[in-house]
Amino acid sequence: MATSVKAATREVLLERRLALVGNVSALTAEAQRLNQKLAGIEMELLRVELEIGRSGTSAQLVQDLHEAEESAEAIVNARAACEDHIAAAEGEVADVDRELAATVNED
Repeated sequence: MATSVKAATREVLLERRLALVGNVSALTAEAQRLNQKLAGIEMELLRVELEIGRSGTSAQLVQDLHEAEESAEAIVNARAACEDHIAAAEGEVADVDRELAATVNED
């Protein structure tokens, strides 16, 4: 492979890697946001459970509890999907790294 073609190939791969790493970073930030949101929902669950323990069950507290449980479940599912996307994106980075290594080994 000619030197200029090798350099162009490396440049394309490096640009691809940079975009993928940016995607991993964004996905990781989203996972962190979901973790924080889940922590807030878990605090709400505890508050409602404590209130039920103190004052007994009321229709509003039961509704609040169910809503918090549903929110927590939705966030857990979103976080799991985000983690799957992170793993896939990291796999793509690894693929590009292997391609970059192959171009270096051709020298």
